[in-house]
Amino acid sequence: MIEAQALSKRFGDKLAVDGLSFTVKPGQVTGFLGPNGAGKSTTMRMIVGLDHPTAGVATVNGRPYRDHADPLRQAGALLEAKSIHKGRTARSHLLALAQTHGFPASRVDEVLAMVGLQEVAGRRAGGFSLGMGQRLGIAAALLGDPAVVILDEPVNGLDPDGVLWVRNMLKGLAAEGRTVLVSSHLMSEMAVTAEHLVIIGRGRLLADTTVDELIARVAVGSVLVRSPQATALRDALVAHRATVTSAEPGVLAVGGLGAERIGDLALAHGIPLYELTPRRASLEEAYMDLTREAVEYR
Repeated sequence: MIEAQALSKRFGDKLAVDGLSFTVKPGQVTGFLGPNGAGKSTTMRMIVGLDHPTAGVATVNGRPYRDHADPLRQAGALLEAKSIHKGRTARSHLLALAQTHGFPASRVDEVLAMVGLQEVAGRRAGGFSLGMGQRLGIAAALLGDPAVVILDEPVNGLDPDGVLWVRNMLKGLAAEGRTVLVSSHLMSEMAVTAEHLVIIGRGRLLADTTVDELIARVAVGSVLVRSPQATALRDALVAHRATVTSAEPGVLAVGGLGAERIGDLALAHGIPLYELTPRRASLEEAYMDLTREAVEYR
């Protein structure tokens, strides 16, 4: 479990994190979201002891990360994919980490296989692509078989197969009862990966909620309608002051009228309907609505 209590961090006159409190529970993937400059990376660095809080405290499994005798078994983190010695091979990079905790060399081979780098284990990491560097960083995070996994933008540079692999890996880790905190700017990916969300803006907590609860807050106000007589239906709806747009033949996006009223009008005009669906907001729409006033760099 990760707990942040009134966590603040100041850099000179810049308050990067401002009284932030939240809990990341085991058994689910928690998405950590916010605009650029919101304080996500700084918060993650404070969780793993790389930055010291100006105020407040962050704990991993009940105590500050640096106080654990076996930190790599407690939490594994990927905060910067390229924070590796470029002259070392992938295997030697992981082996150096393993030796600090007394992990066997066999564990290095296990995680290289897990992330799909076993065939390039002898190559120098400085020649890796961004995607390969991400995989090596994830391997390092998983090296200690940790109870807590913290990943900052883990799908950057990955191809579609790699993105799917990360998604399934995160869900698998959560299903094993681990605590998983992952940041991303890809709302479409968070929508199918995360169950819970912690969203910050300008260093402050904006939401600590589930994906479904966040989306339910946003009223999209449009209805998807399919009809073989879409033109006649459009005229009837416009006559009742609805706004109607169409992206393809036979399909209307209707605003200003509810689904029930649209159905009643279609019935009154003898127009058959094939679909009448109030549109649900996407996670991206809900996120943009929530963070509109918290964008640091427009």
